[in-house]
Amino acid sequence: MPDRPIDWPSPAPTSPPGWPGAPAGWHPPVAGWGPQHGQHPYPPGMFPAVPARPPAPSRPTYREPHPVRPGAVALGALATALWLLLTGLIGQDLRGYALSTLLCGALAWAVAILLARVGDRGVATGIALTMSAGWSITTVALATHWAATGDWPLW
Repeated sequence: MPDRPIDWPSPAPTSPPGWPGAPAGWHPPVAGWGPQHGQHPYPPGMFPAVPARPPAPSRPTYREPHPVRPGAVALGALATALWLLLTGLIGQDLRGYALSTLLCGALAWAVAILLARVGDRGVATGIALTMSAGWSITTVALATHWAATGDWPLW
């Protein structure tokens, strides 16, 4: 009798051909897995088809370092709307309103670019969206005046 027990390989699992999940051939268990390591060689179930495999290593999860949050977008939009209101009140006529909106828009976009680069991207998004809407409103006002009078107000 040998001084240690003989560790014979486990028999190949068999399943009837055509059954769902029937393997094309038997694959040996993965090294470091099986009865010699304290695990069962087959998964539990009525008809185990293949030897159990160790869980795959988890994939890395990549997360945005500065996520865009709805509250931050709303805060940036509200601050920019207030900024547009205050600078729009400076102009005495349509020309003054358009020029002050263009100037405050350039400053707001500079702040939005700076925030997107090193700060809160949600606030930068709110600033950019609201400033784009403000410029659109100014453009519509200029085009309406130009169409109605035939006079371009910025010359």
